[in-house]
Amino acid sequence: MRDPTADQQSETTRVARCIEEDIIFGRIEPGAALREERLLARFGVSRHIVRAALALLEHDGIVIRELNRGARVRTFSAAEVKELHEVREVLQRHAALRIRLPVAQSEIEKLEEIESRYETAVETGDLRGMQDINSEFHRGVFALCGNAHLCNMIADLLHVTFPVRANSLGDKADRQRAIADHRLILSLLSGNDSWALAEVCVNHIKARRDAYLEFLEKDHKGSR
Repeated sequence: MRDPTADQQSETTRVARCIEEDIIFGRIEPGAALREERLLARFGVSRHIVRAALALLEHDGIVIRELNRGARVRTFSAAEVKELHEVREVLQRHAALRIRLPVAQSEIEKLEEIESRYETAVETGDLRGMQDINSEFHRGVFALCGNAHLCNMIADLLHVTFPVRANSLGDKADRQRAIADHRLILSLLSGNDSWALAEVCVNHIKARRDAYLEFLEKDHKGSR
């Protein structure tokens, strides 16, 4: 006999992941409204499932729900983006400088395997794979710093800034830049220049920050 609760949870997850992918792939822009009626018609599920899916996305920091206004894709102000990335830069630089170079070849090979999967995802257009494997690569790099609390703080900020990074995944130039940076990080992990490694780890996150700030500027001009 099927468990109705399990079925509801499965449907909730399915709907939430579909909406999340629309955001990741740039099909839904930051700030866009997520109308319940449209979601009901699209997914053919109950209102309870739709609301549970939106609550899940709200918990993940991707969606904001407001009383009497409904749900929308989360946006950050320009000031928030700059402040969050300032903290990310401080933490990532410190973590990179803590890594003892050169890193053991066995660790390099683990990261190379992850990067190989990331590049395969890029080649095949697997945007979901790009998102997940990219996060896996960076978690693996910063884990080398030997401070689990620092790594968790970096991971938390990576999660919080998901809406900032999301729709840049569809940008071919951004994907190629990410691959080049990943390969450079791998090369530097085999060397002895900690400062160069730290600089690459910081610069790596600036392109997506700048792209989001550009989006906010265009959106502001368009609303005037």
